[in-house]
Amino acid sequence: MPPLNIAKFTAFVIFVCLYVIALGSCSNSVAKKNGQKDDSPYTDAVTVGSLEDAEITESSGIAASKCQTGVYWTHNDSGDDAFIFAIGPKGEKLGTWRVPSATNYDWEDIASTRDSNGKCHIYIGDIGDNGAKRDYYIIYKVEEPLITPTAKQSSKHYSNNTQNPESIRFTYPDGKHNAETLLVDPKTGNIYIVTKRFSGPARVFKLIKGTSVAEKLGEIALPAVPNGSVTGGDISPNGDRLVLCDYSAIYEFKLVGGVTADNFFTATPVTQTVGDRNIGESVAYAADGNSLFLTSEGSKSAVLQLTRKK
Repeated sequence: MPPLNIAKFTAFVIFVCLYVIALGSCSNSVAKKNGQKDDSPYTDAVTVGSLEDAEITESSGIAASKCQTGVYWTHNDSGDDAFIFAIGPKGEKLGTWRVPSATNYDWEDIASTRDSNGKCHIYIGDIGDNGAKRDYYIIYKVEEPLITPTAKQSSKHYSNNTQNPESIRFTYPDGKHNAETLLVDPKTGNIYIVTKRFSGPARVFKLIKGTSVAEKLGEIALPAVPNGSVTGGDISPNGDRLVLCDYSAIYEFKLVGGVTADNFFTATPVTQTVGDRNIGESVAYAADGNSLFLTSEGSKSAVLQLTRKK
């Protein structure tokens, strides 16, 4: 019996590896078949740097600061403590901050906003639930820390603290969901969560301030296989575009002509492959909206940039 068990386990591992490779290949082939890459408003993805901070081992989300030029925020996936990391546009290390009174159960995405008073906030989505075991989900909202010349010397052992966060607890109206995408509308402040599914379209939910049960808006099927494996997203700084990503491509939606963040999933996205990414789970607009930045899980992973065509 022991040799048989080992053989079964080995076969299972091989199957999983082949399946993951197939996912990337299928997504690429669908995008190319649709001929959508030539219509993309962006140049091809290029590697502009790598994550310098060795403590960033699973960059699961990325967001551009709207108050500090050239500053991006990221975090690790589950398994880390409650830290956020500031990086430059080429992955340069800019500092580490602990979020007090917060827990990283399964942090999956991050967003950044600037309010009418010029104050910037960071939203951290503790929204992962691979085993569908959670009773509730949390989004932490914290005032964006200020980058200082000495912040680069910080680490998880010698970190600064952010201000105490606001903890936004919520549930879904139809059960438990695993999600890796957090979006915040810069026009309304409404929060959107897009679930991740391998067996069908992703589901889109909206969370309005002051509510604790997210509203289901609909479903979205990406032009990829699988069509619901959404791993990250962002809304452009002026609120006119929205981007989602999976492991191998980006999908951009125009929020114009009656299409809003509430019903973006009814629009047809422009698809562009981004090449090989080592578990690519993040995408963010630059603060000026003219570029997209992507990171991947893994130590010293590449930072990719797509520049908007003039």
